[in-house]
Formats: sequence, C-alpha cells, structure tokens
Amino acid sequence: MFTIGEFSRITGLTIKTLRFYHERGLLTPAFIDPGSGYRHYDPRNLDTARVIKALRDLEFPLEDIATILAECGDDEDLIEHLARQRRDLAAKLTHYQNLTRQIDQLITQQREIREATAMHQQDHNVTERDVEPILIAGIRIKGRYSDCGKVFGQLAKKVGRHIGGKAMCLYYDGEYKEDDADIEPCFPIRKEVEAEGVSLRPLPPVRCVTLVHQGPYDTLGRSYATIMEYAKSKGYQLELPTREVYLKGPGMIFKGNPRKYLTEIQLPIKS
Repeated sequence: MFTIGEFSRITGLTIKTLRFYHERGLLTPAFIDPGSGYRHYDPRNLDTARVIKALRDLEFPLEDIATILAECGDDEDLIEHLARQRRDLAAKLTHYQNLTRQIDQLITQQREIREATAMHQQDHNVTERDVEPILIAGIRIKGRYSDCGKVFGQLAKKVGRHIGGKAMCLYYDGEYKEDDADIEPCFPIRKEVEAEGVSLRPLPPVRCVTLVHQGPYDTLGRSYATIMEYAKSKGYQLELPTREVYLKGPGMIFKGNPRKYLTEIQLPIKS
C-alpha cells in the first residue's frame, strides 16, 4: 500500500488532483482508514492513474475518461473514442484559427487607426485631393442616421474577412432628414465576393474637398459648415453622394473616447 503522498510522487499527480479524482469516482483508493480517513493506494491504482493521466494528456474530458475506464480494457477498445476526440479537437482547432484571424484583423485595424490618428492629429484644415477608386460592399437603407451602426454589424458578418479599409457612409441626400435619410453604410473590400443583400461595386475616382473632424459624431455639423463655406468660396458645385470615412471611432471591444474620434468628410466636386 502507498500513502497518498507516496502515490502522488509515483504518479506525478498532485494530492489535490487525487482527491478530486476520488470525488469524481475515477480513481478510488484501495483502502480508506475509517478512523483517520487517510487514503491508501495499491499497484492496481497505479494502472488506473497511468490511464487517466495519458487520456488527460490527450485532453479527454473527465466524463469520457469515466466511460473509457468502465468500457475499455486495451488500446484497441479506444479506437472509436480516439476518433471522436480527434474530431472534437479538429473542430476546436478550426474555431481557434478563426478567432486568431479575427484577433489579427483587430490588431491590424488598431495599428492603422493609431497611424491615422498620428497623421491627422494636427491637420484639421480643408484640403483638396483625388480619391482613388475603391471596391466597396454596402447596404443602402432609408432610415435614421443612428441605424448605421446596426447595418455596419450586418455587413461585418457578411464580408468581414474581406474588409480592406475603414468603414464609411455614403449620403445621397442634399439635406438633413430625420426618419427617411438615404444612406449607405459600406466597407472597402479586397475582392468581389457574393453576399446576399449587399451591393458590391467599385466607387469611381473623384476629386473631393476634405476635412478631418475630431470629436463626437453629433458635433460633425461645425465641420460641415467649415468645408461647405470653403467649397462656396471656391465656386465649387458638389455632387452626391457625399462620403464620411471613419478613421477612428468605436472599437470592436471598447466604445473609446468620442472626443478622439476622427471622421474624414469627403465632398465630391462636380467636374
């Protein structure tokens, strides 16, 4: 007979683990002293402990181990259990690979946001520039401006792994509307993909007057006043849809500080 301490040293299982396995009915001591309650183990317990440890190393759940101990006598009996465990591990591997890709995408996005923040932190003046053509995936709706967040969530589910740039909105109205604004939340994407209910198309190149607004979305009006005054001073005629590109906004995890949000307003100039 071995004391629980001796058995722990022999098997490489902690005393806490041995007690837990006893409570779960996986490894019952050969003898329990009725007076002291001390556990004692014999050589047959060593075989059981070795099997449990080997199966735990293969990440079998304790419930499955209990079944195996009750039903199996040699390795040949394990084939079906091993095959099932392999399928379960393969499914977990796929799941964690998907999570890894999502984390990589989040890291990339946040690094791009950090770079964009540094680039635009000191530059909030109206500029003119040529915006290159981009391939977008969008969902055009009529509703409230606050509906955009929900639509961005739908888009991310449909084309998430193909997103190739910052979220943006196209505004097809030349005026403010409360309930029936004609808007299109969209994402730049790397390649054409099939997605039900999503418009996939290239946005043509366009000359724009632009302004990077820093602050909450409900203060965008002051920046629109600045950029429109500039366009009028130049005698420009503006085209629809206008664009907002969200350089820095609410993250996937944290809402962030709205005072630090960066939104680039792009007003296309009629050629």
